[in-house]
Amino acid sequence: MNTNRLLPRFASASVERALRVMPVTVLTGARQTGKSTLARMHPIGTDRSYFTLDDYGVLEQAQREPDALVARAVQITLDEVQRVPHVLLAIKRLVDEGRIAGRFLLTGSANLLLMKEVGETLAGRASYLTLWPMTRREQRGLARPGLWTELVDAPPTRWRDVLLAEPAESEPWQALARRGGYPVPAHELIDDEDRRLWFEGYAATYLERDIPRLSAIEGITDLRRLMTAACLRVGGLLNQADLARDVHLAPSTVQRYLNLLEVSFQLVRLPSYSVNRTKRLVKSSKLYWSDTGLALHLAGETHPRGAVLCDLLSWAGTRVEKTEILFWRTTKGAEVDFIIETGRRLLPVEVKASASVHPGDVRHLHTFLDEYSDMAQCGMVLYDGEETFWLTDRVLAATI
Repeated sequence: MNTNRLLPRFASASVERALRVMPVTVLTGARQTGKSTLARMHPIGTDRSYFTLDDYGVLEQAQREPDALVARAVQITLDEVQRVPHVLLAIKRLVDEGRIAGRFLLTGSANLLLMKEVGETLAGRASYLTLWPMTRREQRGLARPGLWTELVDAPPTRWRDVLLAEPAESEPWQALARRGGYPVPAHELIDDEDRRLWFEGYAATYLERDIPRLSAIEGITDLRRLMTAACLRVGGLLNQADLARDVHLAPSTVQRYLNLLEVSFQLVRLPSYSVNRTKRLVKSSKLYWSDTGLALHLAGETHPRGAVLCDLLSWAGTRVEKTEILFWRTTKGAEVDFIIETGRRLLPVEVKASASVHPGDVRHLHTFLDEYSDMAQCGMVLYDGEETFWLTDRVLAATI
């Protein structure tokens, strides 16, 4: 682990592209994912004036004189913009006076599109991007977002060759997932005890400072209990009634807290693929956590879940072509962990924690492939083994 260099982030190229085209680029993500660092790095931060709303003087000007603040420089980076949402109106007015590509780079630790307080979305003026916690490839210093692009673009006959060309990971995927993707515990801290201390401090700051800035809550301990319960359910269907019963909170309170967790990029609701042909499908979302390391800390567990989704979300966010990450489940229990949808193409992916896989393990993949044969030719199963091989005539097995 080299703590003396900055690791490349996949989102960098997307931010640079957006700044060349759009007058406003909005980069959001959870606290401590590296947004401020990315915004100030070369070439993104070159020749830009940087202001953060964590600075009291800047915050006060944004509240009292937003038009004066956004006119302070030709190219401005404004950090933590969710703290004063109405500054977006001032930005809109200035952009409408003269559309200049790259004029504003806004960063925030809340999803502006989901915040009730945000009445202005800058539609047609802004490109919205998300900086997720670091993926396993980013932790290894690899600047490309993985092989998913090659896999969705290539015919299945080339999948095995694409995967075998990838350098092997130097340590088990579980070790990387336990560290999570926040740059400090993933890249700078070496000792597990230090990481636990960091995660606990992160959770405390999130509960005591970040959440109150977004919304008034009745009890911090209640929210912490809900966070733990959610992390224990990573990968399962989101059932708010069950959650409310388990944490002894009103269903309406649980719904509001879950929305706050989602707005602040902690909780991820994975939507279902709901195009039904001959089978009745489950429409509920699945529950995931955006960082595997923090989820393990909150849950008190050691076996990571959700690492593949973290990689998929980061990759999908870098693509110009619309790419959706979904799951599929029938009312009779047939289920596929992830469906990658790109245009009229579907790539179903199953994840198994076992060190070996057998044809019977992928029967649900075959059910999906039969159901959507016009859109999905083959599928993949990721498992905790080392070999890449065709498990069946339509399912390739590869290491997680």
